[in-house]
This record gives sequence, C-alpha cells and structure tokens, in this order.
Amino acid sequence: MQQHLILIGMLAGGLGLFMLAVGMMTDGLKSAAGQALRDILARWTRTPAHGIFTGLAITAIVQSSSAVTVATIGFVNAGIISMRRALGVVYGSNLGTTMTGWLVAVVGFKLNIESFALPLIGLGMLLRLTGGESKRAPLGLALVGFGLFFIGVDVLKDAFDGLVLAIDFNKFTVEGWRGILMYVAIGFLITVLTQSSSAAIAITLTAASGGVLGLYAAAAMVIGANVGTTSTAAIAVIGATANAKRVASAHIIFNVGAGLLALLILPVLFWVVESSTNLLGLESIPAVTLALFHTVFNLVGVLLMLPFNNRLADFLEKRFITQEEVESRPQYLDKTVLVTPVLAVNALVLELNRLVAVIKRMGIQVMAEHPNNLQAVSHDERVVNQLSAAVSSFIAQIERAELSEEIAQELAKILRADQHLLAASEQALALAKNPQLSTDISDASVKIGMQQFNQLVYHFIDQADLSSPQFSLLSAHQQLQQIEQCYGDIKGVLLLAGVELRLKIDDVIALIEINSDKRHMCVQLIKALSLLSNVVVDVDSEGYTQPDVAEDSGQANTEQPLATVTNKSITEP
Repeated sequence: MQQHLILIGMLAGGLGLFMLAVGMMTDGLKSAAGQALRDILARWTRTPAHGIFTGLAITAIVQSSSAVTVATIGFVNAGIISMRRALGVVYGSNLGTTMTGWLVAVVGFKLNIESFALPLIGLGMLLRLTGGESKRAPLGLALVGFGLFFIGVDVLKDAFDGLVLAIDFNKFTVEGWRGILMYVAIGFLITVLTQSSSAAIAITLTAASGGVLGLYAAAAMVIGANVGTTSTAAIAVIGATANAKRVASAHIIFNVGAGLLALLILPVLFWVVESSTNLLGLESIPAVTLALFHTVFNLVGVLLMLPFNNRLADFLEKRFITQEEVESRPQYLDKTVLVTPVLAVNALVLELNRLVAVIKRMGIQVMAEHPNNLQAVSHDERVVNQLSAAVSSFIAQIERAELSEEIAQELAKILRADQHLLAASEQALALAKNPQLSTDISDASVKIGMQQFNQLVYHFIDQADLSSPQFSLLSAHQQLQQIEQCYGDIKGVLLLAGVELRLKIDDVIALIEINSDKRHMCVQLIKALSLLSNVVVDVDSEGYTQPDVAEDSGQANTEQPLATVTNKSITEP
C-alpha cells in the first residue's frame, strides 16, 4: 500500500512538474517574443496556407495550442484579423501542438535527463536573475521551463514503470469499442481538468512506454486529448464578439471532426503510421508511434478540411448574428447595380442616409441630460465604421467603363460626405468617453449657458434628416450659426468663471473641450448633409419621395423627387 502511495505521489509530482514547465515555457517565450509573435499572427495570415504555417510555427514555439487559439480569438475579437483568416491559424495550431509528443518521444526518452536538463535550469536561472527588464529574463524563464519539462517526463516515466510492476493492469482492460471510447473520455477529461493537452499527451506517451496502456488505448487517449483542447476556446469566447465565437466554433468543429474521423479509420491510420515509421527509419517504440499518430491524424484533418474552408466560413457567418452585424450590413449596396453607375449612386445615397440616422442616434445619446451610454455609442461607432468601409469598397467596384464625368463628381461628393460622417461619429465617441461629460456645474451662469448650448446642439442633431419632408438645409445652416455664436459666448463665460475662481481651471478646460467636440460634431454633420443634398438621385424605390433641397434654397419640395434616374445619366428635375 505504501509503495502504491509513493507511486501515486510520483505521478502527481511528475504531472505537476510537467504542467509548471509548460506554463513557464509558454509565459517566458510569449514575454520574450510577445510583440513579434503578435505581429506575425496579425500579418502572416493572408491565405489559409499562411495561416496554417503561422499557427503551426507559433504553437511549436510556445508549446500551447490553447494559448495560440485564445490569442487568435482575441485578435478576431479586436478586429485585427478577420474570422476567415483566423481559420488557418486554428488548423495550424492543431498541427503545432503535436510537437509536444515529439519532444517527449524523441528527446525525453533518449537523453540522460540530469546531464541535459539540470544545466538548462542553471543557465535559465542565471539569465533570469541577471536579465532585469531585458528580454534575457523571460528567455531564462523559458529555459528553466524547458529543463523542468524533461525532468517532469522522467518522473512520469519512472512512476509508470513502477506501476507496471506493482499493479496487474490486465484486470482493468476493457475490450472493443467500449474500451476505445472510455480511453477517449479519459484523454478528454485529463485535458479539461488540466487545461493542457500537452499534459494529457505526456501522460499517455509515458504510460504507453511503461506498458500501462496498449497502442490502441493510448491512441484513443491522444484523440480525446486533442478534442479536449476545445474547452479552453469555448471558455474564452464567453461574452466575446460573434466573430470570436465563430472562430471557437471552427476550432470545435475541426477537432471533433478530426477525432471522429481518426476513430473511424483507426486501423488505417496505424497502417499509415507503421509504413511512415519504416519509410523514415524511425525507431518502432510506443512513444514514437503515438507521436507520429498524433501528427498524422491532425494532418489528415487539415488536408480534408482545407478544401471546405470557404464553405465552413460561409456556414459560420450565418451563425451568432448580432444586432450590430445586422445594422452594419449594407441594405442597398447590391452587386447587381455596380454595372449601372446611375443606380449605384442611388444606392450609395440611400446607404449614407442610414449612416446619418446612426450618427443622429449617437449624437442624441451623448446629448442626454445624464449620459451614461459609452457601450451604446461604441456599438454605433463600430456600425458607422463598417458601413463606411462598405461604401468605400462599393465605390471602388463601380464599373469604370460606364462612368460619366457627372457621375464621377457625384461619387466624389459621396466619398467626402462619408468622411465627414466618419469624423462626426469620432467626435460623438470622444464625447462619450470623456469623464467630464456629465459633471455637475455649480456656477449658475455657466450652468444656464451650457444648457442653452446643449439645447441648440440637441435640436440641430434631432432635425438632421434628409429623408424628412420637414428638413431644410437653410434652416440647418441657421441653427449652426446659432451654435457657433453660443459656443463663443459660453467659452467667454467659462473663462471668466475660471479667472474669478468660481470654477476650477481644470473643469473650465474640460468643459471648453466638450463644447468644442459638440460643435465639431455638428459642423461635420452639416458638411455631410450639404454634400448629400446636392447629389442628384431618385429614392422612390423606398416608397417615399425625397425632398428637393438645394444648399441655397433651404426649402423642401415634397412634390417631386430629389432626382430622376434614367438609364443614361442622372438629371435634375
């Protein structure tokens, strides 16, 4: 009994050492080359092949497919890389994680551990202690982890060797598919509990080498460990963006699919592994066989998944659809109108009217009496950015052969209007982020002046709607002049309050900055509206008639459309 307890303690200690080592290697290498790895992940994923290579290389370096997958999800969450580009990294990280098995099989069982690992630990600690804030310190930590990695493997190997002598494992053998599925579940459970497939792989390889597990049982545990890595991705996307959830789903689909395939063709895979072992001249021992099996079944999964990559992406894009994505999706920019620039201009103006509506909503939110809606404004700002990008992309695709000089001028106006709308949304976001936006003002004269200014801005934003028959561009310009006048007046009142110490100077500066942002938001909005009002289009397809608003008239004419579309050109009515 005492011997059994000692062996169980060795198993627990060896596993603990191994997990500590993997964590130290991962943390050390991420710190030593973190920015470089992030840059690689962000830039070297343009094609699925590049993504696979990048995922493989980074995972092989940091020894953690979970860390790479979670980092990739983070990049997708932040919008640095697209969901489609991230799929290749997911496939590659599954290939890269097989490096752990090769380290255990080829290095861990071959070298004199003490003569190899202990000097690494000593050198690593020297670098760690003398590195200070330089890259040497985390590199030293990684070297210490590398040394402990092999010591952990050695302890596990000794523990399983002892267990074989102490316990008759034949009594616990489960035959057939029931046994295979049981070992898959064990591999899955170990990975979920340790949050490390490397730990499960190391246990499996050392157990198989010690004679505790047969090859088929060990292969089933390897499959279970591979599927178990999906738990980390599933946890990482709780509360994340829709695209991040899609990447995690791709990770789960790939790992579960590859695992099921490996189970179904297990004898075939072992034949491939045996043939490859002979062809490559590798030693036919359980650890090497299992490491090669792990690599082969992941490689087969990647090769089978790659041709269906676009279909998988299309499938995932129809899942986890959020309100933001619905709003960010263009409603009028149909590819069928690209060959007819006249219709394309019509569609662009309708889409920009949607942009104006979103920016109006942002402006009204930040002009609330007690604004506390940064999340809502940030949501709208992302919608504006995505719609704006869609507008620019659509303009770039318009058929140039059919583009007349008049339409080219209209497109230039649309592009300029789009930029002004983007600037207005940035001002609204800056206001929402300003901690002084909802500051209570103690001075009565300043408070009255701020209320008057805010009312003018709110009314201006509320009336900014080209699709409304009541909208008048001349009236909007007059309102802006009142805002400009009031802005100058309240600025003087604020400065005087600061000089007379009725307000803190910091508060004065903050309030002037807030008013300036509000004024600039209105200026950018009126510039966009002025440009759009001079783009001549027909929007009768929407079921209402757009007012004819010229910048110099200021009167809405509800009896005729803003423009008439013919099959040749746009002509003013």
